[in-house]
Amino acid sequence: MRYYLKRYSFYLGGDQPPVSWVERIRSVFGALIGLGLVLLAAKYLRDLSGLDEWLMASLGASALLVFALPQSPMAQPWAVIAGNTLSALVGISVVHLVGEPLIALPLAASLSILGMFILRCLHPPAAAVALIAVLGGVVHYRYAFFPVMVDSILLVMVGAIYSNLTGKKYPNRPS
Repeated sequence: MRYYLKRYSFYLGGDQPPVSWVERIRSVFGALIGLGLVLLAAKYLRDLSGLDEWLMASLGASALLVFALPQSPMAQPWAVIAGNTLSALVGISVVHLVGEPLIALPLAASLSILGMFILRCLHPPAAAVALIAVLGGVVHYRYAFFPVMVDSILLVMVGAIYSNLTGKKYPNRPS
């Protein structure tokens, strides 16, 4: 039994490099501050606009990429902002075109992935944005711009400020 555990345990994801506690704490506080500020700003904007939607659930996954993996191509501003916004637009369009959720859910996610490939803005949490739009039955295209695009822009801005203040370079600069 021990032999099999040792031999096959790498399939469970044991290949992630070790991360120092300083970097872990930096990432956690960044996500806390980033999501908190986005939440406050989005709530303020909601109060001004009267719109009910003001935060998207997948923003937590975007925050993980922006604050814990700021050098990842999938955490860069174009990927976060365009990926999330495009996926919301795709999800809303699928809601309008397909009535059956068993078809709409995988269609929305897969079409959003295709769109992200085409626009070169792959951002894994964005596929969840398409699913959220379908599951929530979102029919107003404004949802793609507020909260999705606005929240994404705010998260990237806070990520850039926080990362640079704590010694990380974000976003990546072209060489």
